[in-house]
Amino acid sequence: MPNITIVCYSSTGNTWAIANAVEQGAREAGAKTRLRKVRELAGPEAVAAKPAWGAHLEAVKDIPEATLDDLDWADGFVFGTPTRFGLPSAQLKQFMDTLGPLWAQGKLQDKAAAAFTGAGNMHGGQEATLLALHNAFYHWGSIIVPMGYTDKLLYTAGGNPYGVSYSDPRGQPMPPEKLAAARYQGARVAKFAGLLAAARR
Repeated sequence: MPNITIVCYSSTGNTWAIANAVEQGAREAGAKTRLRKVRELAGPEAVAAKPAWGAHLEAVKDIPEATLDDLDWADGFVFGTPTRFGLPSAQLKQFMDTLGPLWAQGKLQDKAAAAFTGAGNMHGGQEATLLALHNAFYHWGSIIVPMGYTDKLLYTAGGNPYGVSYSDPRGQPMPPEKLAAARYQGARVAKFAGLLAAARR
């Protein structure tokens, strides 16, 4: 039974919805999971200017923030972030920048890794953001678990081979095909995390 950690930054809740579906898929595949947020870096003025931002922060106030222990514990991890000009959010990147001690000890290598993201429109930088996250995984020596075209449901969800991605549903619930793809991603990462964990023993 592998351990899977999902680390997510979400400002208004869209990425958080995907993160929850990833966790559900991993659990359904038999994994133990930890779902974690990262620290908000934006000031109160920025948050107050967008009511949905403040509402989401309030909704997740009791969710633990990610720590190095969450990544040390994990056999596999999935990182999620909204796209910021084709790059991960500053909030998620700041957390990733703290992982040097684990990297130096080889505690991120040979573990399954994957990513998910979203943007305000269909071509808003989703693939660039996923590939930017993959760059960190390369440095860590992690084993990237891509979506590819490994299940027909992925075509319905947009067919992104790099990871789950979405376009902002504009205040509507996250489309069910995106949540199905996220559950699939969680299960896929759990599967390979289990194989890699067994190989490390």
